[in-house]
Amino acid sequence: MLSKKPAYHVAVVGVGAVGLEMLRVLRQRTFPIATLTVLARSARTLTLDGASYQVQVVSPEAFANQDIVLFAGTEGEQGAAVTYAQEAIRRGAVVIDNGADFRMDPAVPLVVPEVNADDLKTHRGLIANPNCSTIQMIVALAPVHRAATLRRVIVASYQAASGAGREAVEELKAQVAASAQGRPIPPASALPQQLAFNVIPQIGPFAELGYTSEEWKMIKETRKILHADGLAVTATTVRVPVVNAHSEAVYFETERPITVEALTALWRQSPGVRVVDPPAYPMPLSADGRDEVFIGRLRPDPTAPNAFACWVVADNLRKGAALNAVQIAEALIR
Repeated sequence: MLSKKPAYHVAVVGVGAVGLEMLRVLRQRTFPIATLTVLARSARTLTLDGASYQVQVVSPEAFANQDIVLFAGTEGEQGAAVTYAQEAIRRGAVVIDNGADFRMDPAVPLVVPEVNADDLKTHRGLIANPNCSTIQMIVALAPVHRAATLRRVIVASYQAASGAGREAVEELKAQVAASAQGRPIPPASALPQQLAFNVIPQIGPFAELGYTSEEWKMIKETRKILHADGLAVTATTVRVPVVNAHSEAVYFETERPITVEALTALWRQSPGVRVVDPPAYPMPLSADGRDEVFIGRLRPDPTAPNAFACWVVADNLRKGAALNAVQIAEALIR
C-alpha cells in the first residue's frame, strides 16, 4: 500500500478516450493530488472541460517522484505499460494499468474495488484494471456469488463504439452522416466491418475454439476476480452502433436457491449498483456519463431451477475503465 500523505504525485499515461476520462474522473472526485503529470507520445496542450493540461513526452525520467501512475492502455494492442511500468515501479510508484497485458499474470492483482479490494494487499507495485465488459458484469454478479454461489454464467454483450477508441466513434458518426446525406458509406478501418446500421459479432481477433480475445477476457477475468477457477462462463461479445455505454444480457445459475425478490434486495444494498424497476429498464443513453452499473429486466428462467436472466448497462469509459482505475487508487490510499 502507499504511505499515507495529504496529497499524491499522480501521472496519467495516454490521452485517448480512456486517458481523457481518467483526467475527468480525477478532477470530479477531487482525488488528493499534489502534482498531476500527463504523458503521451507527443507534447501538446489539451483542454478538457475548461481545464488546460500540459502533455509531456513519456520517458523514464518522467516517472521520477511519482506516487501513482495510471496507464490508460489500449485494448487489443500492447500498451505503454509494457515499456514503462517497471521503470515507474523502480522509481517508487504504484502502477494501475488499464491495458490487457498483465491482467492474467498470477502475480498481478486484477481488481474491481467493490468486489475484491483485499487483493490489493498482494500487489508488488503493479495492479491491473479489468476489461470494461468484465467489470460491469462482475459488479452485478459478485453479490450473487457471495449469497448463492454462481454455477454458470452465459453473457452476450452489446458494446459501444467508444470501447474501440475515438477513431471507431468518429468512423461510426461518419458512416451515419454519409448515409443521411445520400453519399456512399466510407469503408471500415477502425473496426473490422461497417458498424452503422449493423452489428459486428467480433471484438478482437479470433482465438481458441473460435472465441474472440474479448470473449476469452470475460471468461478468464471473471474467474480470476471471483477466485472461482471452475466457474462455467460463456461469452459472446458484439459491437453495436452505440456511441458510448455497454449493455449485456446476462444469464446465471446458482448453487443455492435464491428468489427474484432476494436478488433485487441484494443489489439495492450493493455498492456501485442501481436497480431499475420494471416496467422501466436501463439503456446506454441513460447510463452515458454515469458511474453506476444499472441492472434491470431481472426474471427467473421458467425452465430451470435457480436460474435467472437480467440486463446490465454501464458507461464503459467510466466504470468500465477510468473510474475503476481511480477507485483502485482511492482504495490504495485508504
